[in-house]
Amino acid sequence: MELTHNHYTIAGAVDPLELVQKYGCPLYVYDTAIMEKQYRRMTDAVKVKRLRINYAAKALSNINILKFFQRLGAGLDTVSIQEVMLGLKAGFVPRDITFTPNCVGLDELLEAVRLGVRINIDNISILEQFGQARPDIPICIRINPHIMAGGNLKTSVGHIDSKFGISIHMMPMVHRVVEATGLRVEGIHMHTGSDILDPDVFVAGAEVLLKYASEFPDLDYVDFGSGFKVSYMPGDIETDMEELGEKMTARFNEFCREYGRDLELVFEPGKFLVSAAGFFFVKVNVIKYTTSTVFAGVDSGLNHLLRPMFYNAHHHITNVSNPEGKPRFYAIVGYICETDTFGVNRRIPEIREGDILCIHNAGAYGHVMSSNYNSRYRPAEVMIHAGKDYLIRREETMEDILRNQVEVDL
Repeated sequence: MELTHNHYTIAGAVDPLELVQKYGCPLYVYDTAIMEKQYRRMTDAVKVKRLRINYAAKALSNINILKFFQRLGAGLDTVSIQEVMLGLKAGFVPRDITFTPNCVGLDELLEAVRLGVRINIDNISILEQFGQARPDIPICIRINPHIMAGGNLKTSVGHIDSKFGISIHMMPMVHRVVEATGLRVEGIHMHTGSDILDPDVFVAGAEVLLKYASEFPDLDYVDFGSGFKVSYMPGDIETDMEELGEKMTARFNEFCREYGRDLELVFEPGKFLVSAAGFFFVKVNVIKYTTSTVFAGVDSGLNHLLRPMFYNAHHHITNVSNPEGKPRFYAIVGYICETDTFGVNRRIPEIREGDILCIHNAGAYGHVMSSNYNSRYRPAEVMIHAGKDYLIRREETMEDILRNQVEVDL
């Protein structure tokens, strides 16, 4: 989003105030030009013979977004059988979809096999069960590298007490199960966390993964996960993708020479691709004063954007209606009957009742984590592509709230 002539526009031309007028408020808006820019940054930065970028569907799973990444040439990273089905419906061929669930039963993995997608297993119990049930299906193994990385404990998934992945200390057991069942391991995978800033931290994890990759003779690919940090406010720091790409290129090409053939390097970014592409527009219902705080209460809440309350995430907030107003300090709060805060002590051009605010970096883990808490409707989603706006999800109605409820006569 850019500021031109005292007015905000998206993708250089689309007026968000007109979008709100057309589609209602609150409203999620996604700019595909930003998504493509981020995707190209990755494909340009990593110079290996075989590269696959698997978009992490859990970040933003609207089928139109999935179709967009499929057209760009991406694969798909999925964590549920429902995401697998969405990916197939969006046009991904089964072998371009990787299924990496956590704490699911064997039945869900066997359903994924039936659908023809790649299987990634992250615990020894399921590895043994799967090996006995379908030793003919090649698999990927997710390891836990025991690296503490990520923005906070909730998004760090590679530490020693994480529920994700098979501990590197359990690799002798992995080899025993693989040998006993006759499984063929075609891939090895890790994911250490989210918001990893330092490329050297990521490369350190990659070194652990490559060490264990060398123990499997029949690999086709090595999946390094993702977790790259994005910028959440003006002047914020982010992962230097070009530096990371340079270091990963050199190390992976060296590993392939040592391994004896060119393996495929896989990344599975979600937030990096879609976070900055998302804008969440809310309307100010009320300005409320207390002895120490000026609240701007908006027509949304943690039911629509959970990240600030769940992760203590920072989202930059701007006043779309009055961008040139005199700056004041506000707490931006929601309408849910809980402590429900988008931001505190935010210096924002004067906010008036009826103004439209923009909550930035709302493309990842925004609408997908929304709910009907307080029986509120989930908002509409709009996609901006090639300067045109497309409604890609309608705002819910009371019919949606009641759809699966079953009334009984008592």
